[in-house]
Amino acid sequence: MQTILPVESAQAEPRKSRQAFVVWGNRKVSVGGAAPVRVQSMTNTDTADVIGTAIQIKELALAGSEMVRLTVNTPEAAQAVVPIREQLDRMGIDVPLIGDFHYNGHRLLTDFPECAQALSKYRINPGNVGKGEKHDRQFGLMIEAAIRWDKAVRIGVNWGSLDQELLASLMDQNSRRLVPWGAKPVMYEALISSALGSAQQAVAMGMNPDQIILSCKVSGVQDLISVYRELSRRTDYALHLGLTEAGMGTKGTVASTAALSILLQEGIGDTIRVSLTPQPGESRTQEVVVASEILQALEIRSFVPSVTACPGCGRTTSTTFQELTQQIEEFLRAQMPLWRNKYPGVEKLKVAVMGCIVNGPGESKQADIGISLPGTGEAPAAPVFIDGEKRMTLRGESIANEFQVIVENYVEKRFGAKTGA
Repeated sequence: MQTILPVESAQAEPRKSRQAFVVWGNRKVSVGGAAPVRVQSMTNTDTADVIGTAIQIKELALAGSEMVRLTVNTPEAAQAVVPIREQLDRMGIDVPLIGDFHYNGHRLLTDFPECAQALSKYRINPGNVGKGEKHDRQFGLMIEAAIRWDKAVRIGVNWGSLDQELLASLMDQNSRRLVPWGAKPVMYEALISSALGSAQQAVAMGMNPDQIILSCKVSGVQDLISVYRELSRRTDYALHLGLTEAGMGTKGTVASTAALSILLQEGIGDTIRVSLTPQPGESRTQEVVVASEILQALEIRSFVPSVTACPGCGRTTSTTFQELTQQIEEFLRAQMPLWRNKYPGVEKLKVAVMGCIVNGPGESKQADIGISLPGTGEAPAAPVFIDGEKRMTLRGESIANEFQVIVENYVEKRFGAKTGA
């Protein structure tokens, strides 16, 4: 008789990274170590527009962004950081703010100490802090500000703005090898060396290693995988993961998902961002949705109840199940800002909205709550399954609204009891 062995999970053991902390006020968010992989996003408003920026940060935070980065590139932007923080506090949005600095960050953090104090973390790009003698001095001023105000830093290297002096030095070294590397390996080494060398410099100045996060971003999927595999092998710093300039729409979503999923499955990555170019008129929150969906699909984290739905076929010529699926998904996501605190654990809820008798009842039984709508030629009845058992059958024109009420009641009954414990 053939021996059947259990199928083992393909998920990698978590990478043992150093735990970092992002602190604001009397609170802190842990990054790395045993902490969950954090979702991050970035505004695209003019930071000097206090109200517009605060509103977008609120939207990103409510969508699930646990840290939000904003551009600090001018004195006006630096002066706006405190009012933005105050406006967010008035709106009840308790999310850490990350200042994104390039070229003049040393001056802004020095000239506007209230900005330096209000931010929770500084993003420093070693390739954009000056050249020659200015490089170390200006980088040092930013690290001094982080030490003075007890702030975390992300040393974020990008291959689009790589330290050219470092790259030239490595290319010169490569030319003297008996068997020179190709151009890409040299580029990879420049990215990694820039990040690790900058972290070493910061620690030498007195920076707490537990407040340093590293990133080496590129725009190619295979390049990102190669760089982060090597970076994670050579350091235990917490790593921020993201495909930079991923692109728009389907291209950006697919490329980011492909790159991040492989690395996350290998246990690499402590914070992530999906850098999507928004479609005209599209909400900035789409990048947060994609990032959280990646983590949820990999079963690394849960953010919002999942909805299983069939793709449709010749048996489902009606659009009813499509409309109901969309309605339920939008309803669940809209409720999460309230439900997250009111109903602990609701983010792990599984809902099924199926279109015909082939897989409908089976999938509905596998979900916590599911409905199997009638397909073409089937009896106009929709059985509802709760916790694996058929509980009722819906008929008529108001099936969608009735099912939504059933879902609401289920959530309150199952998850509401925990709040009174």
